[in-house]
Amino acid sequence: MKNILAFSFAFLFTLASFAQSSTSNPQKFLSSLSEHCGKAYRGEIVSPNPPADFKDKELIMKVVSCKEKEVKISFFVGEDLSRTWVFTLEDGKVKLKHDHRHQDGTPDKVTMYGGTATNTGFADMQFFPSDQETVDMMSSIAGNVWWVTIKDNKYTYNLKRVDSTGFFSASFDLSNTVETDKMPW
Repeated sequence: MKNILAFSFAFLFTLASFAQSSTSNPQKFLSSLSEHCGKAYRGEIVSPNPPADFKDKELIMKVVSCKEKEVKISFFVGEDLSRTWVFTLEDGKVKLKHDHRHQDGTPDKVTMYGGTATNTGFADMQFFPSDQETVDMMSSIAGNVWWVTIKDNKYTYNLKRVDSTGFFSASFDLSNTVETDKMPW
């Protein structure tokens, strides 16, 4: 009986140690983004009916900053360097915010909107429904849901407005870096 109890405690201790040391899906997601720190990639709109200000423009994403709990990815649309996606890990979940800047570096009047994942998601995909801060800023986008995937050497940024049949999706080829000296505003 002592051997069975000793074995059971040892097994439970090992299992608990493994559970505590394993990396969560949100941590894996941020780690996957961080693997591309300092690199830039060309992208394309893969959804129908691209927004007019994106049409026929070069799209580049550049992973500009990587910290343990925060990754910033700039999204360049032609010569417009105003957009940066900010991913942070807070309370075990990933948050996505859209940092928009003017050319002089000052914040746009509509900036830092986005959402927080409602669960731990997947290691290669996270969903971000509009958070309350975003709804307070722009009630018209209360139904927005963003999601990002990192899979099969592709980074894909997506937006769905629940009050619309359309969606926006841009995909970036992570197997082919591009050289750029562009930096966000």
